[in-house]
Amino acid sequence: MAKNIKQYAFFDYSVNEALLLSEKEENTLNGIIENIRQEYHSNVDKFSKQIICSHVESLLGYSERFYNRQFITRGKANHQILERLENLLTEYFNSDDLAIKGLPSVRYVSKELNLSPSYLSSLPRTVTGQSTQQHIHDKLIEKARGKLSNTSLSISEIAYELGFEHSQSFSKLFKTKTKTSPLEFRKQINLR
Repeated sequence: MAKNIKQYAFFDYSVNEALLLSEKEENTLNGIIENIRQEYHSNVDKFSKQIICSHVESLLGYSERFYNRQFITRGKANHQILERLENLLTEYFNSDDLAIKGLPSVRYVSKELNLSPSYLSSLPRTVTGQSTQQHIHDKLIEKARGKLSNTSLSISEIAYELGFEHSQSFSKLFKTKTKTSPLEFRKQINLR
């Protein structure tokens, strides 16, 4: 159980990201907790440890089920967080000091949104199928395409303006995301 406990990411969440339960779900979890309490206070025998561990595993399994369900049923709240994420990234990438600040990290974004990094990693992936890092990269690529299309800046200058220390890192990420290099992208745009 000690090895498996790390798979439950919700242990790293903040208090404000607590599990929201329906009355039925709350009764289910309270029933399991009561079974653990009864087993703990009854006469200890060779089965006690195994039974308690089984109940704890059930508690964790139900908690994970209910936790994942809330991402689906809390659509409005989830979309508000995703909208705040989108606005934050847009504002960040539109700032003039991007070259100084560098690329935003998931930790930075989570701090700005007042969410734990673990929660911010789970929410977008559950709702959109993409991680927060992928959202950051998508916003970066969108900004890069604009600069490649609308400026005569060199690839190195664009990379620097987007917060990259090395243009090779920018080119590699751009090619990974778009299947074309920044230079090839620019040539395609100029042919149109």
